[in-house]
Amino acid sequence: MPKRSRRYRAALDRIEADTLYPAPAAIELLKEIGGAAYDPTVDTVIRLGVDTRQADQMVRGAVSLPHGIGRTVKVAVVTGGEKAAQARDAGADLVGGEELVEELGAGKHLDGLGAVIATPDMMGKLGRYGKVLGPRNLMPNPKSGTVTMDVAKAVSEIKAGRVEFRADRNGNVHAVIGKLSFTAEQLLDNYAALLDELVRLRPSSAKGRYLRSAGVSTSTSPGVPIDTSAPVRATAEA
Repeated sequence: MPKRSRRYRAALDRIEADTLYPAPAAIELLKEIGGAAYDPTVDTVIRLGVDTRQADQMVRGAVSLPHGIGRTVKVAVVTGGEKAAQARDAGADLVGGEELVEELGAGKHLDGLGAVIATPDMMGKLGRYGKVLGPRNLMPNPKSGTVTMDVAKAVSEIKAGRVEFRADRNGNVHAVIGKLSFTAEQLLDNYAALLDELVRLRPSSAKGRYLRSAGVSTSTSPGVPIDTSAPVRATAEA
């Protein structure tokens, strides 16, 4: 087990054992304990009651967070012709056709790359590199809006703070919801937007409790557990 820093242990001591916090309280606590010498990213992990071995229970999608994620995402667009020009005008970092496909398949440009968008006609070529792009969650998919003819819109949305998500084999969804420097209200807004989209995508075949557990953390802090049975928003005072 890795040795934890004094800061990490002090933060862990602030989290009450066996306690699930309402989302607003969890985020407030994280802002108090999650500090570092830099402005760390705030992540959430939400465990869903799904069996992703069943094709009809795979949960995958994308959501535009109201306050973005606090950093600019590097985007590649695989297309040609007029669509290539539209992608460049929208701010895509890398744009190309078959040559870019080969480069991505060889592992080039992948460091720091946040999303790959492709027009449908390019997916036959790009699909050969699923083993390279898939593990990095970079393979374009219609459900996440990254296989599209409207490449300009897709680039703009991702640059503005749209995040993609996919339940892993244990039903966990990992996503960035901002930076620690965001206000608690901004982080809560982003968390709520993600949660709303996950609930909207609930598979009809998923039985029992759907939102099993959740938590928020930074790269330098322990996770603060969230009570998924409690309202995301605190009730208004009378």
